[in-house]
Amino acid sequence: MRAAYITRTGPPEEIVVGELPAPRPRPGPTDVLVDVAATAVNPVDTLVRSGGFRTALPFPFVIGRDLVGTVAEAGPGAPGFTPGDPVWCNSLGHGGRQGPAAEQAVVPADRLYPLPSGARPEDVVAVAHPAATAYLALFTHGGLRAGATVFVAGAAGNVGSALVELAEWAGARVVATAAARDAEYVRSLGAAEVLDYAGPGLAGRIAAAAPGGVDVHVATHGGHDLDAAVALLAPRGRIVLLAGVAARPVLPVGPLYQKGGAVVGFAISHASTTELAEAAGVVGPLVATGRLRARAVEQLPLTAAAEAHRRMESGELRGRRLLLTV
Repeated sequence: MRAAYITRTGPPEEIVVGELPAPRPRPGPTDVLVDVAATAVNPVDTLVRSGGFRTALPFPFVIGRDLVGTVAEAGPGAPGFTPGDPVWCNSLGHGGRQGPAAEQAVVPADRLYPLPSGARPEDVVAVAHPAATAYLALFTHGGLRAGATVFVAGAAGNVGSALVELAEWAGARVVATAAARDAEYVRSLGAAEVLDYAGPGLAGRIAAAAPGGVDVHVATHGGHDLDAAVALLAPRGRIVLLAGVAARPVLPVGPLYQKGGAVVGFAISHASTTELAEAAGVVGPLVATGRLRARAVEQLPLTAAAEAHRRMESGELRGRRLLLTV
């Protein structure tokens, strides 16, 4: 079977594209075998490949996390899936599961979702991972409700733009920061206020844009100024952390507990199948209706897997999603 795989962790050059030196995958009783059409390239894929994200890797290890494709075969304990059904998944490639950058992939039935009617496959796989991350941040961990004020730092990126779109869809007011060149784009997503993160007096400008305080504070970058974040919180507000593996910020405990606030963190890799399915139930239909969309999508052949990883790590993409077509 043709695949993009590694036999050890390391730089992008470790990726091999060719016949996988392992038996063709077979579904277990509760699995579904999927003919893969495309897989997206995510930052976490590069961390798994390099060894920066510690997880069980059965070598040779097929890279990737997300897929869109069609059902080839379903195990007897995987009801609801029939050969030919269009499907998608965003949680392969870690925890001992092989990735989807191959002609076929085995997916546990509870991690596989029907492609919504009217949705283009490439649109779903392009937003699957960042949009599910945004959903979990806002609703599962942030407790977002209609009428709340949400602050999004780094709103022009893949996760940031999904945060803005989902918060606006839920009836929240969004205050966001982005580079000046991206301000109009972020406004088009539904942000009420977009502030230049490089401008002077940013904390004061955020406070002025959210006079009642921030109910859910999410920063997509890895550097966290918790002093500033706690100062912005509304009573019982939440700071949700989803980036910054090496970050060690100082937490102003006194102001935080006096506001009844909370700091919560999560990694989508550790989300339960129930949480992922709940996110998929919102993300898929919103993609189908055009409420969630990628800023730009570039499709590459599977043979460009190493190049795609290099481009991801170089930081050149700026919101562009790379898809590897199989």
